[in-house]
Amino acid sequence: MTGLYFSGTGNSKYAVETFLQEYEPGAVAHSIEEKEAAGAVENQEELVVAYPVQYSSIPKIMWDFVEQNRELWQGKRIFIIATMGLFSGDGAGVLARLLKKYGAEIIGGLHLKMPDSIADEKALKRPLEENRALVFQAKEKIKIAVHNIKCGNPPQEGLGMLSRMAGLFGQRLYFGHKTWHYTDKLKINREKCVGCGTCIRLCPMDNLSRKDGTIHSAGKCTMCYRCVNECPKQAVTLLGKRVVEQGRIEKYM
Repeated sequence: MTGLYFSGTGNSKYAVETFLQEYEPGAVAHSIEEKEAAGAVENQEELVVAYPVQYSSIPKIMWDFVEQNRELWQGKRIFIIATMGLFSGDGAGVLARLLKKYGAEIIGGLHLKMPDSIADEKALKRPLEENRALVFQAKEKIKIAVHNIKCGNPPQEGLGMLSRMAGLFGQRLYFGHKTWHYTDKLKINREKCVGCGTCIRLCPMDNLSRKDGTIHSAGKCTMCYRCVNECPKQAVTLLGKRVVEQGRIEKYM
């Protein structure tokens, strides 16, 4: 088995790597940002795929990767992991339906509640110890899922019709359009920004660049929140007006 993931602040990467450690020690996980990602999974029969849900949907960058490599999924047996701050309904189901469209067989799905990565909003902010507990609980849930898969009873979280209705009416019907296109809402506070280039280096979309000593956005943000969480001057925001709390998975381990 091979892992494939998109991860903003490390939650989904952690989930895939933990899954592979339990399922097939030595198996490798690849970020979809790697140039060789598609080739690395081309000859694999089984995959585990993980990503953070956004508004009960798929990040635009993950959707594009699946579409651009549509020939890749025929005949693949795929287990899907969806990471989230609280709830998504059918987070795993959205990707499952897209992959099935291109001939994949979906083994099962797993939803993992993880530390919230939306650094510029107060919602879902938790104490440090509570976030650490979430990471530990996710690890234990992954272990149980792997055991059940090997016993022929893989979890099916997010894949049923009830989950689909929950995802649709819970979020996607009202906010799902925000993931249809890349966003131009990323904001750089010119007074705080020192032009260090951290955000440029981290951006998976090459959306950010330096011009005349300041950082500019090209309007092609996939809302991964890396730059917001790692800007040393807290100069970057997306949904909110100021950074409330920055965080990456390493903070909670």
